[in-house]
Amino acid sequence: LALADATSRSLAPVGRLDEDYKSRWRSIRVMYFTMFLSSVGFTIVITSIWPYLQKIDDTANASFLGWVVAAYSLGQMVASPIFGVWSNYRPRREPLVCSIFINVSANIYYAYVYLPRTNNKFHMLISRAFVGFGAGNVAVVRSYVAGATSLKERTSAMANMSACQALGFILGPALQACLSFIGEHGFTVSVIDLQLNMYTTPALLAAAFGVINILLVVLVLREHHVDDHGRQIQAINYTSEESEETIDHVAVLTSNVLFFIVMFIFAVFETIATPLSMDMFAWTRKEAVLYNGIIICCIGFESILVFLVVKVASKRFGDRPVLLAGLAIIFCGFFILLPWGNHYPKIQWADLKNNSLVSQVSKATITSNSSLEPTGCPYEQTWCQYTPAIHLAQFISADILIGVGYPACNVMSYTLYSKILGPKPQGVYMGWLTASGSGARTLGPVFVSHVYTILGPRWAFSLICAMVVGAILLLSSVYHRLIAFSVRHGRTTE
Repeated sequence: LALADATSRSLAPVGRLDEDYKSRWRSIRVMYFTMFLSSVGFTIVITSIWPYLQKIDDTANASFLGWVVAAYSLGQMVASPIFGVWSNYRPRREPLVCSIFINVSANIYYAYVYLPRTNNKFHMLISRAFVGFGAGNVAVVRSYVAGATSLKERTSAMANMSACQALGFILGPALQACLSFIGEHGFTVSVIDLQLNMYTTPALLAAAFGVINILLVVLVLREHHVDDHGRQIQAINYTSEESEETIDHVAVLTSNVLFFIVMFIFAVFETIATPLSMDMFAWTRKEAVLYNGIIICCIGFESILVFLVVKVASKRFGDRPVLLAGLAIIFCGFFILLPWGNHYPKIQWADLKNNSLVSQVSKATITSNSSLEPTGCPYEQTWCQYTPAIHLAQFISADILIGVGYPACNVMSYTLYSKILGPKPQGVYMGWLTASGSGARTLGPVFVSHVYTILGPRWAFSLICAMVVGAILLLSSVYHRLIAFSVRHGRTTE
């Protein structure tokens, strides 16, 4: 009896540890799903924002498109530090449920922006800002996964989370592409005065996903925190003796700058894809939504393969070399996208105008005919007349390379960041990292929409190439400082 009693006492902690382990990973998987839905909420409308904006408000131009796309990231930039601080001192369920509810409400608002009689473009701007504000929970997700994984588990968990994010990038445009067959007119639910078409249905679907996410957070998520060795820590805002040691703030700042550059570059790419393809390949609005949806979907599949490779490559070569290689690949992608040759894009209404000028009478007659849709490069963009066209092969090649470089840089940036921070609660720091990425997503679309509209793709993509070179030089200069907290203080080795 004594032996049995002793055996039962020794087995009880093992059982609790096993249950804690299962609960911890169930909660981490809920965070994966939350990251996935955050990605879906952004990409499910990204290829249709421009034609939807043109449809509801004919005063909107490509420059305003930059502000609409940037509004999402501006909202996220404001919200991320707020939710990060909240998650450091309260159960993470609270900021998560609040943020997802805001996201759901904002998507429903987006579906109704056609209703007002005036200023529709500003209603779209506000709705996207609130969708982004709700997406500020990404900081909470990252801090939770960083705090709930050991140092050895961290890279794999972050790569899995990025794979879920990439899956969202796949499913979002894929759903948009499928829903494009509903058409621009669709049908109306008169009871609630709702038009269901290829522009509004994706936003409503994103809202439905958000409701599912709230249920998972409430019913499944539990608080877990482990140290670098995977030992369970009970307190949410636990601090150890290790956390009293100093963090390398130069490495922290550098990581934020690198993450800003990576997100800025990708924001430029995703913003310009639809207008660029409409200008260069003379695609209609519906074709641009469908084809760019398919392309982004393929990039998402490619990204998942990259994340699988990254998990292996980071173990073999380390996090920093993978980040450096990713930046080099992105540079190649944008360099290929530079326009060359003597083939020029089709100019809108080239057969109806003389020397690229259209009389106001002719233009009014054309636009009054709703069955005609102008395709090609708008004559208002003067660079269309002297800048060589970008070929479809260039566009696809750049997509492939950026689809390799961006996910590698993305996952390595915040994996390194979480390791640099060490054992202290990371909500605030992850809030600042997410804010820096959101700031990039705010400035990137505004930058590219103005530079592209005024100066054309040659200037826009040359400046991006220069920015990538700057990021490579910055990473090289502080390469030796971008190491894990425990490695820096001599408790573990790389």
